[in-house]
Amino acid sequence: MSQTLLLILVLLAASVVVVGACRVLRMPPILGYLVVGIALGPHALAVVPNDEATRQLAEFGIVFLMFSIGLEFSLAQLHSMRRAVFGLGLAQVAITTAGGLIAIHLLGLGWRAGIVLGGALAMSSTAIASKMLAERMELSSMHGRDAMGVLLFQDLAVVAFLILIPALASTGGGSLPAIGGALLKAGAALALILYLGQKPMRRWFRLVAHQRSSELFVLNVLLVTLGMAALTELAGLSLALGAFLAGMLISETEFRYQVEDDIKPFRDVLLGLFFITIGMMLDLRVVAAHASLVLLLLVVPVAAKLLLIVALARAFGAPLPTALRIGFYLAQAGEFALVLLSLATDYGLLSREFTQVVLASMIVSMLVAPLLIQRADQWVRRLTANDWLTRAAELTRVAARTMARQDHVVICGFGRSGQNLARLLEREDIAYVALDSDPQRVREAADGATVVYGDASRRETLASAGIAKARALVITFADTPIALKILHHVQQMRPDLPVIVRTLDDTELDRLRNAGATEVVPEVLEGSLMLASHSLLVLGVPLNRVLKRIRAVREERYGLFRGFFRGASDAVDAAEDLQPRLHTIVLGERAHAVGRALDELAIDASVELTGVRRHGARSIKPDGAFRFDAGDAVVLLGRPEDLARAEKRLLEGA
Repeated sequence: MSQTLLLILVLLAASVVVVGACRVLRMPPILGYLVVGIALGPHALAVVPNDEATRQLAEFGIVFLMFSIGLEFSLAQLHSMRRAVFGLGLAQVAITTAGGLIAIHLLGLGWRAGIVLGGALAMSSTAIASKMLAERMELSSMHGRDAMGVLLFQDLAVVAFLILIPALASTGGGSLPAIGGALLKAGAALALILYLGQKPMRRWFRLVAHQRSSELFVLNVLLVTLGMAALTELAGLSLALGAFLAGMLISETEFRYQVEDDIKPFRDVLLGLFFITIGMMLDLRVVAAHASLVLLLLVVPVAAKLLLIVALARAFGAPLPTALRIGFYLAQAGEFALVLLSLATDYGLLSREFTQVVLASMIVSMLVAPLLIQRADQWVRRLTANDWLTRAAELTRVAARTMARQDHVVICGFGRSGQNLARLLEREDIAYVALDSDPQRVREAADGATVVYGDASRRETLASAGIAKARALVITFADTPIALKILHHVQQMRPDLPVIVRTLDDTELDRLRNAGATEVVPEVLEGSLMLASHSLLVLGVPLNRVLKRIRAVREERYGLFRGFFRGASDAVDAAEDLQPRLHTIVLGERAHAVGRALDELAIDASVELTGVRRHGARSIKPDGAFRFDAGDAVVLLGRPEDLARAEKRLLEGA
């Protein structure tokens, strides 16, 4: 076996194991790649050589990362977030860079090193912050939008630093004319490519797309990306700048999303290799020898950055609790800081020994960032009383709008599915209260009486929405962790309340049912049923037979729908009161059924006992020997008059 093949196998095996562990632990894969580089690098096991060929290959990871950022660059997005991007983001990067420059210059390391380290310190981890915001459903919150705005400006600022670093290390000694010349060339390239290159690029991609060859399309994307990178390098600028400009050009075409999907495998693999090389740079012996300095460079910059972001957010009008949350999300170092450090070290702006110490402190800050963010809410509440007042005001608004409601439906999430459900409930004159954590969506609903701002995953919000008096609760978004959290609260507060949960597929069905879901509706199943029904109709199968087939599948899959579906030719009762329906009965301590077996009660055969929920546990299908306890929630299916007799039998024995 060749040495190269063995090296590739070792890298792949280590990456699979470590990155897989990061996924299980809900940590960013970047940290896994860094660990692989540290373990296999020349300063540890010395399995992978830290040679020029490896570093050149890793540089392509930066190229494709910057290309992806260019694809996501949107003038419309920048305009809508201009306060956060060009206000808070610009101020944070500028002040942090200036502060780093002054501090490093006072330490005697020179102003060029100060600019690089200040810029690196200004960066936060987009991968960690955006992932945590998405998992905690906070992307649309006030602090989530401001944090993403700052991260967007940081991504744009990286482009400027990628231009500055080669200029700072130029033969001109990093003089102002050299820096000005680099910025001028970059500005000219930006203007020339974006204003003159859009139409030719769109036409060229249309010509390639018309060939209907995925292989040709991917080859063309690689050609454009690497070709633009080569042009900017010939102009004395960085490869990454050319890739960024290529991404910006393609983002203005209709092929943006296809390109993003095609380029992702290349980007992720090469970017992983880049972070492995970053880890290879770290010499744990040097870090151990300067442990106190590493700790100092970990605590002081993170604390200073946190305080600066909080102060700036307050200056831009954010409440103190919001400002603190933004600070906790952005205080850590970021992946672009590692990029800038690597580039500056290669250009000789920083000594390798000093880079070791800074690199170690930044990697540790990224490791502790998820823990810091997870505890942010607790610390914010301890640090400010206003947060309690804000949440109390929010809950008061929810409670005030739901106080008069009874037998209503609580809708968790007012997206497309929630809005469709609300329309059907209105046609049936069934009251509802919809909770949504997106303030813009709540404003657009323009119905403060039924659609209110609130986090449905919080126990106090559900209580304010009146689940004690509700008729049912529906989780309309397909997010299993949040759904499980809501189900946990419901089982503690109203174990008899029917809960319907939307999910993407059947993979989490058992978890949701065990957590107390009355019914789980997978999108994949319903979509496939509609696809099958339309296909059968097109193929000439009679409508009645199609409905019969679909009905059979649904009756097998959904216990609650049993007896509800009728074919087109079936007789329909004129009186809708004769239709079977669900009814839940909670057995009190004096109920006749308590302590008795199901067979002893002799409930009318026209009523089906679909399940019993006991003490918040999963709904079970009882057999004849099942004995009822006080507090059991009994779910019955039948016609109204039959249900009335069954209820009387259970409660009074008559």
